[in-house]
Amino acid sequence: MATSVAIVGSTGRMGGLIDRLLTAGEGFDVHARIGRGDSLDQLDGADVVIDVSVPAVSPGVVEAALDRGIPIVVGTSGWTADRIAPVAARVAADPELTALFIPNFSLGSALATRFAELAAPHFESIEIIEAHHAGKTDSPSGTAIRTAELIGAARAELGPVAAPHADQRARGQQVASVPVHSMRMSGVSARQEVVLGGAGETVRIVHETLSDESYEPGILLALGAATPGTGLVVGLGALLGL
Repeated sequence: MATSVAIVGSTGRMGGLIDRLLTAGEGFDVHARIGRGDSLDQLDGADVVIDVSVPAVSPGVVEAALDRGIPIVVGTSGWTADRIAPVAARVAADPELTALFIPNFSLGSALATRFAELAAPHFESIEIIEAHHAGKTDSPSGTAIRTAELIGAARAELGPVAAPHADQRARGQQVASVPVHSMRMSGVSARQEVVLGGAGETVRIVHETLSDESYEPGILLALGAATPGTGLVVGLGALLGL
């Protein structure tokens, strides 16, 4: 029997992609298409909720899904570790609840983030430059936030990265001590570059999305993992065993 999925943010770019993917494939069907201003009561009866709305709306969607005991996959940006913490506590207190926070559904992006995490303890200077299409309303991106948080955690015993002149606006927004520089412009889909600098050398870890098709395997992987009792998952890398 197909798994019924409620798509929140169905009228947006990612919502449309998910709708087309589930409609054309097997194993899932669309339970509800929920756009701006639509009632979240349409979540009732769904097997899984996938939220690709906007940062201001997403917390209410997560709460509504958890209140109903429905597993939720969150692809909306803006979920920092601090914002996830209360959800994590709620999920930990109820073994039947499931919440997956996936800042980027691309397999390549998950690998690039893991590479940056592995390299982080070996370099003092680390910065992130990320670019997305002009219609993306938030910055830094959820992917950049997650990458910076993992870099910071990997360097916990070493201390923060070297980021001189952090008081200057052009130095970017610091996330876990990592300067993040965001561009929003036409002609770009999604691109992230992590630059690591050491004595006499630099390492650049670049991931670029050339087509929305890159998100499809990760979307299906996340939806398949969102079953009652899965618990809290942060990042596609966790589902890939990275």
